[in-house]
Amino acid sequence: MITKDAVATAPAAPAPPAKTPRPSAPGKRRAWDEVPRSHIYLPLGCYLLFTLVPFYWILLFALRPAGSTALVPWPMTLDHFGKVWTERSFGTYFQNSVIIAVTTLVMTTLVALAGGYALARFDFRIKRGFLLALLCSQFVPGALLLVPLFQIFAELRMINSLVSVVIAETVFQLPLSMILISGFIRNVPYSLEEAAWVDGCNRFDAFRIVVLPLLRPGLIAVGSFAFVHAWNHFLFALMFLSDQSKQTIPVGLNTLMSSDSVDLGALAAGGIVAAVPVVVVFAFIQGWLITGFSAGAVKG
Repeated sequence: MITKDAVATAPAAPAPPAKTPRPSAPGKRRAWDEVPRSHIYLPLGCYLLFTLVPFYWILLFALRPAGSTALVPWPMTLDHFGKVWTERSFGTYFQNSVIIAVTTLVMTTLVALAGGYALARFDFRIKRGFLLALLCSQFVPGALLLVPLFQIFAELRMINSLVSVVIAETVFQLPLSMILISGFIRNVPYSLEEAAWVDGCNRFDAFRIVVLPLLRPGLIAVGSFAFVHAWNHFLFALMFLSDQSKQTIPVGLNTLMSSDSVDLGALAAGGIVAAVPVVVVFAFIQGWLITGFSAGAVKG
């Protein structure tokens, strides 16, 4: 007979040894590491070639002499650039495009900043309906706005004025810009503004000192979209500007093509003149642009 004391003093059974993870064999590769490099680099190389060949073709026509059929632009010439800049008035077109694009950028950013702050920080009765209207406006093509905008500008005597194009571009860019800015502002904690109010700031000062510096990536992302769209847009400048001295670069490129012939060298040079400012701008702001995209993609 086993007593309780014997049970209490009986040694406990040893615990089974813990299973240690089996070390992986040295040099073992994962499944995706076993893909041959050629299966990766070959598609990427084909895509890169498909992307860069059109750019090389533009440079070829812009830099080789007129009438040449060589596949290498040698000897190089800048005659086509001089022709489009002076004879084709691309210097004036470039200036007008800069004025329209920069003014549209500033106006779109300021108005979208005010509207986005209201959408992010205030609750009002028609807020849901207003957001739905902003979203639905993105399904409306810009061509449908030409007739009503033309009639409005004609009544206001603003036809053939750069101001009309700036207003049209700003109106067209505002809905999406306002939605994006409101998303960036929602990512900024509301407690930061409340802390600034406790320290004696009013709402405007709290927004300017605390919130606005944190919105820099988002503002750059929204402003870059507004700049590029205003720089490349063709319809508004074509419809609202009739004087040649007030035309923009997209309209100027259209004048290089006629029903009888096309000056390929001048057209290629004009395309490079139109593309270089956008490329330079994105080269300087690409870091801020990527940060703005990632900040707007996450809801705080």
